[in-house]
Amino acid sequence: MFERFTRDARDVVVRAQEEARDLRADRIEPLHLLVAVAAVDGPGRAALAAAGVDAERLRPAAAGAAGDPLDAQALAALGVDLDSVRTVAEEVFGPGALDPAPSGGHLPFADGSKRALEESLRYVLDRRPRRRRRAIDSACVLVGVLAVDDPVVERVLRSLGADAADVRDRAREQPGAA
Repeated sequence: MFERFTRDARDVVVRAQEEARDLRADRIEPLHLLVAVAAVDGPGRAALAAAGVDAERLRPAAAGAAGDPLDAQALAALGVDLDSVRTVAEEVFGPGALDPAPSGGHLPFADGSKRALEESLRYVLDRRPRRRRRAIDSACVLVGVLAVDDPVVERVLRSLGADAADVRDRAREQPGAA
């Protein structure tokens, strides 16, 4: 499938891995693909921009949606103050002591991301004459991300005042994506 990817779509996949690592994720989620589409120059970013979504606004919203891997509320229920533990750990072991160790290898795709990439291919292979295409660009990846109806993606888009269906329509309107 990746042989069908345009340069911008390949850049999205690479960038999604970086975004996942920056958010301390152990796999690439649809949300990471969405942030990557917004960050990489191409028709996907243009579609998001037309809906009022850009990487500068999307990244913090995504970070908030991803949350801290250490559940402060669960620890508080056990009588543990995460901020105090973090402060002591960083005093003793250095900054970021409780952060997960960075992985040197590639992060795997979560099931939702795999489905998003499959939906990108389905979109391209659609037999209707107006959509017949050979290559998957970043707008096609965006259509795929939105096709899986990931609740986190939809919540993040809503928090930025964007509607997933509207963004999908804008992606389909991009030159080459329809």
